[in-house]
Amino acid sequence: MKLFNILGEKLEAVGSNPFKLEKDIQSLIENNVDELFELEFVKSELRINNFRFDTLCFDASNNSFVVIEYKKGHSYSVIDQGYSYLSTLLNNKSDFVLEYNETLGKTMKRDEVDWSQSRVIFISPSFSLYQKTSVNFKNLPFELWEVTRYKNGSLAMNHISTESDVDINSTLVDDEKSNVVKQVSKEVKRYDEDFHLNYSPNRPDWVFEAYEDLKQRILSIDESVEIRVAKQTIGFKAKRVFADIIVTNKGLKVVLNLKKGELRDDLNKAEDISNKGHWGTGDYWYWIFSMDDIDYALNLIKQSFNKQA
Repeated sequence: MKLFNILGEKLEAVGSNPFKLEKDIQSLIENNVDELFELEFVKSELRINNFRFDTLCFDASNNSFVVIEYKKGHSYSVIDQGYSYLSTLLNNKSDFVLEYNETLGKTMKRDEVDWSQSRVIFISPSFSLYQKTSVNFKNLPFELWEVTRYKNGSLAMNHISTESDVDINSTLVDDEKSNVVKQVSKEVKRYDEDFHLNYSPNRPDWVFEAYEDLKQRILSIDESVEIRVAKQTIGFKAKRVFADIIVTNKGLKVVLNLKKGELRDDLNKAEDISNKGHWGTGDYWYWIFSMDDIDYALNLIKQSFNKQA
C-alpha cells in the first residue's frame, strides 16, 4: 500500500516507518484494540499450559474470546499455530473465564461464552504468499492483518480476505495435525451469508432478493463498508458496526446501531427496542416485509452510518 501527502497539485510519497520489534506492534494494538477491532482488552502475555498468548481479548457483541498474535517473520505455519491456540482455549475454558473475571472484575460464567465463535487474529508487517494461501478456506476461524506504520504518523491495517468456497475439513488426512483441526472444527464455527440465507428450507424467494438488493445498497454508501457475519446477524461495519440484518422467513429485521433518541424516523416505522433483549448493537429495529420497504430502510441505515463518520 502506497501513501502520499497532497501538496497542492503534487503528491509526495510517505515512507514507511517499520516496527523494530513485535512488542512495538503489540503495545500499539493493545492500546487501541477497541478502535481497531471493537474488542475488549483482557490480558497481555497470558500463559496457559505450554502456550503463551500474546493478547487475550473478548468480543462482547458475540460473547466470545479472541486471541491476537503478532509476528514479524515468515517461518511459521498460520494453520498449525492457529489451531493449536484454539485447541488450548477450548480445552481450558475455565482458565480463560477465570482470567477474564479476575482481570476485569466481572462475574461471567463459562456457559455464557459462545465458544463456537472463538477466533485468532494474526497481525504482521507482511505475510508470505504461502501463509496467505494456507488460510484460503471459507470456514477458518483465523484472520490475517498486515500492519504498516508511516513516517507521518499514519497506520494502515490491511485485512487479507479469502475468496475460497472450499471447506478445510474436506482436505484433511488421518494424522495428528488433522485430528486437532477436526476437534476444533466440531466446536468452532465460522458463519457466512449462506448460513443465514439458507438456514430455513421454506424461505421465500423474495427474501433472498431483498437481502441482495439491500446489501449492495449498503456497500455502496462508502468504500469503507464491509460485512461482518456472526452467529445471529449479518453486520455492516465502517469504523464500527452500524447495522445488523437478521434474516427470517417473514422478512429482514434491520437493527440500527443508534441510541434511543438519535434516530429520525419520519414515518414512525422503526421500533424502540432499548428495553428489550435483542441481537445486534442498537436501540432500534425496522422490519422489511416487502421490496417496497427497502428505500426507507436505507434512509435509516444511512443515519446510523453517518453517526460514525
